Amino acid sequence: MKRYISKTALFSTIVLALLFNSCGRFGNKGGDTSKKDTTRIVCASKQLTELIFALRQGDKIVGVDLSSTYPPETKNITTVGYHRMLNAEGIISLRPSAFIYNGGADNSIGPDNVIPQLQKVGVTVVQFRSAETVEETKALITDLGKYFSVPSKADSLCRRMDSTMRLAEEKRKQYTDTPKVMIVHFGRASSKYFPFGPKGAPNFILQAAGGINVLDTTKKSRELSPEILAECQPEVIIVTDFGYDRLGADNFKALPGISLTPAAKNNRIYRFEEHDLFYLGPRTGENIMKLMELIHKK
Repeated sequence: MKRYISKTALFSTIVLALLFNSCGRFGNKGGDTSKKDTTRIVCASKQLTELIFALRQGDKIVGVDLSSTYPPETKNITTVGYHRMLNAEGIISLRPSAFIYNGGADNSIGPDNVIPQLQKVGVTVVQFRSAETVEETKALITDLGKYFSVPSKADSLCRRMDSTMRLAEEKRKQYTDTPKVMIVHFGRASSKYFPFGPKGAPNFILQAAGGINVLDTTKKSRELSPEILAECQPEVIIVTDFGYDRLGADNFKALPGISLTPAAKNNRIYRFEEHDLFYLGPRTGENIMKLMELIHKK
């Protein structure tokens, strides 16, 4: 079972800080991967976590953030908090050789003092590139292959991604309908629902599956009123696993705004794993084909 870390006592933190500084093993302060130690990694990115496991380097991860839920092996790894609400003391207590994350608006690290605290005690902090397109994701996989000294495995993953994307593109041709779809994410911090607009990985995956996003907002996601949700009239609603599992299909269908949609009236509200929608990776082609089967179902 995944272990959740509590705040480390001040005395222990000071001892750990002195230990790190005296050993000199973690002297990299700014993400220079030429001086790397990958033996004990804390990863604060769900995308990076999956890719590291796909490269068969998952045994080197000793800590992950709460959003890292794939592959299933992550359930046995200590969590260090949500990536926007990390605890430096908890991370330090895991004696990491490196703390890694990738940039981008959806993976911001917080609070602001976390990274400076890690660097102060000598923990190597490495920021990898943001990756929101297929080409960017393959470049990220290549970077990780170099970082973990497994370039051939990275090349293999990139080829697999290309292959499954081609399969998905061919499968899409068998569908002639273009259903109007809404993707709804339920946040962990509240019961509010956040539909996703025409930007980011969820929208890319939806379009690749042959669906039309009913939202026209320029933002990736935003909280919308029940009235606007009802006005969108989605024929299909895709709900991320956290909110769907918490509410259940019937309760979600009865929510204000949702209940007035064709999707609710025709029982076309479906559960989809958050980690399969929110970032791209070697399984993206497979996830697109899964989504196709749901949104084109009659």
